[in-house]
Formats: sequence, C-alpha cells, structure tokens
Amino acid sequence: MSEEMVPIDLKNLMNFNCSFENECFNECCRDLNQALTPYDVLRLKNSLGISSQDFLKTYTSLHYGPESGLPVVEFKPNPGKRHECPFVTPKGCSVYQDRPASCRMYPLARAIARSRETGEISEYFALIEEPHCKGFGKKPSQKVKEWLKGQNVDKHNKENDKLIELISLKNQILPGKLEGAAADKFYMALYDLDEFREQIFEKNLLDKFNIPEDHKEKIKKDNEVLLNLGLEWVKHTLFGIKMIFGE
Repeated sequence: MSEEMVPIDLKNLMNFNCSFENECFNECCRDLNQALTPYDVLRLKNSLGISSQDFLKTYTSLHYGPESGLPVVEFKPNPGKRHECPFVTPKGCSVYQDRPASCRMYPLARAIARSRETGEISEYFALIEEPHCKGFGKKPSQKVKEWLKGQNVDKHNKENDKLIELISLKNQILPGKLEGAAADKFYMALYDLDEFREQIFEKNLLDKFNIPEDHKEKIKKDNEVLLNLGLEWVKHTLFGIKMIFGE
C-alpha cells in the first residue's frame, strides 16, 4: 500500500473528517501492523478490566528488535479477518476512549527532537495520505492544533515521550542489542505491570531502595505511578542511574 507523508504545521488547516458516513469507515483499522506503547497497554487493559498478563497473552504478540533487542509489543496478526484490530466493530472502535496514541493521531504522524542544551522538546507533524482513506477534503476544516486537542492526544504523547527518552538513553549508554534478562526486565517493568507490582510487593524486588511509604501506597493503586516507577527502575537496573521516586 503506497502512502505519502506531507509535512504540516500546527497552524495549518486540515481538510479532514473521520466519520461512519465515509465509505472507508473502519478501513484504517484493518491491514494493521501496529506496535503498542506501555501506556497504550496500560489504558487498554484497564479499559477491559483485565490483568496485564491476560491482555498481553490474549491480544498481543512479542518480538525483539533485531538491532536493539528491545521488546516490541504488537496486536496479534489476524490474517483471517484482514489483519483487523481486535477491537474494531461495524459501529467503530469498542475501546474508543482508551484507543492507542497512533489511532488518535491518524492521519497525522508525529516526531520529536529534544534540545541537548535545554531539554526542550520540539514536535514535527506530517499528514499520512493513504489511498484507502476518503476523509480528506471533508468539512469542517480546522487547524491541526485544534484537531489534536479534540483527540485528547496530549496525555498519550507526554507518557509515550518518556519511552522515547528511555530508548534514546539506552542507545547512548548501551548501543547495540539488549540481551536476555535485561530485555526481559525491560518488558516486565513497562508492559507487564501487574507482574511488576507482584515482584515489588510479594518478591521484595525493590526492598533495597528507600521508597517512601506514601509512594508505596500509590504504587499499589495507581498504574500510571507504577509505570513511571518502572521507567525509573529500568534506568537504574540497566544504566546505573539513581532512581527518583515521584509521580
């Protein structure tokens, strides 16, 4: 399938509208090869009310990047149903409020660059114009910035940027393939959050760290706090960076 990437600015107008009235409705939910971020998995497993293990086993497949050795979590291939998303229905997405960031962004692609001097993040956007999508040229027009706000994508981008920062750090400190146990720790702490929590509270994984009691209570109850702890633990375990306990 051919596609064109067209750079676009936040102030530019988007003549685009996705609606069930479009003849292509749900087509972008098929022929998928979609990677999921840790925050995507967190939101989806919470939406379904199941454990991270059950979600990962039922809906995803795992492989490791051939160059980086980092875990890559994707929706399971579904060739019998045109590789469609497991949550698409004739009426649309059944987990719409908790859909992955890439679904929220579509038909936009986003890239970021972080200043080494200030740490400030700059965003860059492009339109993905695919032949199957008939949403282009639709009214009403709105600016890219307004369209993104309507997709509630800011929270997802904020959380997913933490993963990008972690991967960038890994590439600087440990270039090359992440092997065996190190890759498994990365996967557990970021994707299999319920297993990570069990290791903390039942297997004493973090007993050597002086975790404040109030933060321990947050870790027990709040998956987002737990995911942020997982990011800190991976930085410490793999790169020797001091852990910071906070939200």
